[in-house]
Amino acid sequence: MGTRMLQRLVYPTLINSFKTVSPAFIHNNERIVVSNLPNFTAVRNYAKSKDKGKDKKGKGAKVEINVAAISELVPVDKMKDRCNAAIDKMKEDFAKNLSLRSTTGSIETLRIKFEGKDYELQELAQIVRKNPKTMVINFASFPQAIPNALKAIQGSGLNLNPQQDGTTLYVPVPKVTKEHREALAKNAKALYIKCRDAVKDVQSDFNKKLKRQNGVSEDLVFNLTKQINAICDEYQNEAKLIYDTKHNELVGK
Repeated sequence: MGTRMLQRLVYPTLINSFKTVSPAFIHNNERIVVSNLPNFTAVRNYAKSKDKGKDKKGKGAKVEINVAAISELVPVDKMKDRCNAAIDKMKEDFAKNLSLRSTTGSIETLRIKFEGKDYELQELAQIVRKNPKTMVINFASFPQAIPNALKAIQGSGLNLNPQQDGTTLYVPVPKVTKEHREALAKNAKALYIKCRDAVKDVQSDFNKKLKRQNGVSEDLVFNLTKQINAICDEYQNEAKLIYDTKHNELVGK
């Protein structure tokens, strides 16, 4: 008896607990049931316009160079001549001053200050190679030039340490050591930077000339400035390539 009463009380309660009762209200004598099911809205995130170009950022288009158009406003040939002169000077300095084996030709063109003027060392002294390990520089004709010559040789970056005996300088030719290679490589970088800066000066000069032109639209000035920069960039890249090759040669790569 007790068990039956318990079943009558508990079972309906358990069954009702699993039922979902939807809220309802009466409208015009009709029972309206409102579903409890949640509403889902599909949302899709689209990239913003400023994000779409992120992958392309940094990939600048190649500048088309119209030499004829630039030449109408600035002398392009002179600009190129100055850039070429800077690179030729760097090549010349590399050949004269950055030899792994110091030779007579490496120092004979060193500039020496004497009596208020600049002279090449070979104009003031006789330079000979006594043997593979020693160079001899005779200042018998201009002994007063010896102090400045010593400074120039020691500061040439050739890793030379001249010894004076009267009017003669004896210059031991250094062995090719790691330190010597590193010193030459350092000098090569200094000469490259000098060349690069010279090209940048040319670039700046001609951009200023372009902007000083009268009756030229801003758009045209902007476009031609980009072209001038592109031309000078090519010369800077050429100088960098020459330097990289020389650097690898000096450090033994």
